Amino acid sequence: MRYWPVIWKGLPANAMAIFPLMFFKDPKQKNNALLINHEKIHFHQQLELLILPFYFLYLINYVVNLCKYRNHAQAYFNISFEKEAYANELDMNYLKNRRLYSWFKYL
Repeated sequence: MRYWPVIWKGLPANAMAIFPLMFFKDPKQKNNALLINHEKIHFHQQLELLILPFYFLYLINYVVNLCKYRNHAQAYFNISFEKEAYANELDMNYLKNRRLYSWFKYL
């Protein structure tokens, strides 16, 4: 999947996917296959939800988690979209076999 890499030194994370852009905090990260695979998983999530609903569900999931855990890191790592991406980022063939709405099983 093609994307446009963008360097943003003020990025609050190492990388971020906002289809079709992939933001990186450091130019060296543009070659990090694991990081790119993680963000490409987010691209697939965004596309299957027609982009805007992804951000709505992501935010709702985060806010619910924040209320539940009262901790930013726990809230972030328990977002279903992040759980899917982290669980499968090491599998470079994951996107070839990924089923639609795979993030749903991580709710």
